[in-house]
Amino acid sequence: MSLQSYSLRVNGNIYKVATHPMMRLLDVLRFDLELTGTKEGCGEGECGACSVLMNGELVNSCLVPVAQADGAEIETVEGLGQDEKLHVVQRAFLECGGAQCGMCTPGMLVAAAHLLKKNACPDLAAIREGLNGNLCRCTGYMRIFEAVERAMSSTAEGRG
Repeated sequence: MSLQSYSLRVNGNIYKVATHPMMRLLDVLRFDLELTGTKEGCGEGECGACSVLMNGELVNSCLVPVAQADGAEIETVEGLGQDEKLHVVQRAFLECGGAQCGMCTPGMLVAAAHLLKKNACPDLAAIREGLNGNLCRCTGYMRIFEAVERAMSSTAEGRG
């Protein structure tokens, strides 16, 4: 199968890539665009480590063929914030110790930011539901949930 050209808007920047239609969005992000924040955990859509936003919806980039993402608006963990101005969720994860080994962290951050955008004041049950597609083997989840609650509080107080 020959290479085809695709256009993606990733973190506000337009990229053109030439690749096979069934190449995973995850691989295009990591290898073609060198945006290595998005991680591959299971490669089967079960762990959420590769979570990104595509047209505002949370998706597992390991399950999305690049042909399906053609023309899409993609936001990765790199698009959340920068060292100088961290996203409120990134700051809360640091403050609460919500990251340990770091494998799940990018997907958790994207999922948490997506949750707070949809629901500015989720209770613990809503936080659990919002992050249920993201697995973590290190933290036991409580620090992650605390980080989302802190991010929610910071946003409500106008510090986001």
